[in-house]
Amino acid sequence: MATSDYYEVIDPRFARLFNGNAHVDKLYTGCRWAEGPAYFAAGRYLVWSDIPNDRMLRYDECDGSVSVFRQPAGNTNGNTTDRQGRLVSCEHGGRRVSRTEFDGSVITIADKWKGKQLNSPNDVVVKSDGSIWFTDPAYGIDTDYEGNKAESEIGACHVYRVDPNGQIEAVITDMVRPNGLAFSLDESLLYVVDTGRTHGADNPAHMRVFKVSGKNKVSGGKVFADCTAGLFDGFRLDADGRIWTSAADGVHCYEPDGTLIGKIKVPEVVANVVFGGPKRNMLYICGTTSLYAVRLMVNGAKVY
Repeated sequence: MATSDYYEVIDPRFARLFNGNAHVDKLYTGCRWAEGPAYFAAGRYLVWSDIPNDRMLRYDECDGSVSVFRQPAGNTNGNTTDRQGRLVSCEHGGRRVSRTEFDGSVITIADKWKGKQLNSPNDVVVKSDGSIWFTDPAYGIDTDYEGNKAESEIGACHVYRVDPNGQIEAVITDMVRPNGLAFSLDESLLYVVDTGRTHGADNPAHMRVFKVSGKNKVSGGKVFADCTAGLFDGFRLDADGRIWTSAADGVHCYEPDGTLIGKIKVPEVVANVVFGGPKRNMLYICGTTSLYAVRLMVNGAKVY
């Protein structure tokens, strides 16, 4: 297959980020909605969610095998690792953010705000100070497809921070459906996707960028980029601060100045990505029914 079958160069800066001979490989298929990949460097494996099937899967990078990591899984969506290498997950079914301890036990990090049950936590990142930041749209309670249908107790969809002492605070309250999120390399910026378009043609389908102070105060929120194909969802940064984000036609790559420079073409709607591999130059891609991977000429950010 030709390079153009896998990559679309929009700006010359994108051409040096990939090897034209590196194929986009399908590693596994059989999901209903693949989401939330998290990479564990010590074990060289990847964990991701298959939300409607209420399971989490595990891909072994060493032998290529795939097994069930957890089922039932609380209709888990987004996952990440914390600074100690533990799995942190957003559960639609459990309507909570949970953490899997080293002994396999699962504890609740957050399930309520001001005494009200969260909607259905969606995506999560861990800051270097140990605070946990997550989005809480209502996709897991809108229907029974990827959670349990219910009314929202909060009546809105926010972005929250959980401090290391367990205190939870709503840090962004003006989004329609906050979704994927990630910090800039120096953690001075927080990028957050709004997929409100799923609930109205006039609603957002963009990514915003917020300033984060040293005391974790959030301000600003200008639009960083509008999605040109469907909706953004989950995303990650590389070691140079570029954003690699999911979209309807594959993975879109943005420079830190907001310029769309290129795309990795994927034959399914992409939900989320994560960098992995011993050198962090493997981009794992969750695309609807399947897990894909491509080896790039750039490395993922060491700390997500």
